[in-house]
Amino acid sequence: MHITDPKKINTFYQALLERDSSYLGSFIVGVKTTNIFCIATCRARKPKFENVEFFTGIKDALNAGYRPCKVCKPTANSHEAPKEIQQAIKLVQDNPKQKIKDYQLRQQDINPENLRRWFKKHYGITFQAYQRMFRINTAFEELQQGKTTTDIALDSGYDSLSGFGYTFKKVIGKSPQYSKDKKLILISRFDSPIGPMFICATDKGVCLVEFVDRRMLETEFKDLQKRLNANIIIGENLHIQVAKQQLQEYFEGTRTDFDLKLDTPGTEFQQQVWEILQTIPYGDTRSYQAQAEAINNPKAVRAVASANGMNRIGIIIPCHRVIGKDGSLTGYGGGLERKRWLLEHERKNIISI
Repeated sequence: MHITDPKKINTFYQALLERDSSYLGSFIVGVKTTNIFCIATCRARKPKFENVEFFTGIKDALNAGYRPCKVCKPTANSHEAPKEIQQAIKLVQDNPKQKIKDYQLRQQDINPENLRRWFKKHYGITFQAYQRMFRINTAFEELQQGKTTTDIALDSGYDSLSGFGYTFKKVIGKSPQYSKDKKLILISRFDSPIGPMFICATDKGVCLVEFVDRRMLETEFKDLQKRLNANIIIGENLHIQVAKQQLQEYFEGTRTDFDLKLDTPGTEFQQQVWEILQTIPYGDTRSYQAQAEAINNPKAVRAVASANGMNRIGIIIPCHRVIGKDGSLTGYGGGLERKRWLLEHERKNIISI
């Protein structure tokens, strides 16, 4: 989105002048005189105020005709969490049963205000809500392992059983005593060169990989929770950790195939289409018509296209490799510029692998 609010423009321009890393991911700046776009921390000579315009994301800057700066490399670095954010997240992960307070953050040279702003921008929740979800996720796992509710509550730093039960029910949807058979979908953030992504996984495998700005993402979350009879809360498991590692290797150009467990609820036809998608070779493309023929149903082109659109596991199940019969780029949930980037990335790297 093109940013037109004068107050925001002034704030972002000042952040650009100061190379303020706390604004990483908050804006992309386009320089009219050079037709390049940069991130907040770019080391290049600063443009005049009248020569810049601001966007909320890379996709918007690309659509406006700007190309990425070779100094700050915005496609690689625009959404990387600042060091103090990474440090705060590590504090929570290392102390899953402890509530991290503002004075503890300041002791680590972490600005609580910057932290709250970043979490609201990138997760849509407060840092305290992030901590609460992480603590309840840990409690949920212990509950399923047979630990008593009382022991978990006291262990998690809650002063009363009722306070723990209230928070647990608010996050999970059911009280602890009725949650032993409840499923969880864990969600974590992954910073890719073309924008941040959400990775979700159950105990069976990865169930969602999507760009955070994908249209209808909230609807997708609701559908996934309904199909799996589960709640989405912040956290990580082994499936998410493996997915992050393999996606990082993919974006570095060293991985052409993915080897991880998936959990993909859907109709029999959708499952068939998604399996065929995974047979399209790295660096290659296939038309919707060819995909329909691959499942021995050449008249099902529209149904195949619809099933592609319902794919929740981007890149790993490579729906970006499907194009129009005439070779044109067709709809992609992450946006056509990202689809073009992914195809060019694969074609470029397949030569060197």
